[in-house]
Amino acid sequence: MVVVKRRELEVRLRSLGWVFARHGGRHDVWTDGERLEYVPRHSEVSETLARKILEKAASPKGKNP
Repeated sequence: MVVVKRRELEVRLRSLGWVFARHGGRHDVWTDGERLEYVPRHSEVSETLARKILEKAASPKGKNP
């Protein structure tokens, strides 16, 4: 299983214009001002999950699957 460091995922989210909103129970919540994205608070995230989070974050506003 390929993993991505959570910090690396956070850097990529910031580069897409997303900002940290708050801590949740087991996830951190990120926002672009209109949408929310939940990122697990593990030190490593599976590559598949990281890719899906980044795809949704990079999609145009209003087109969040």
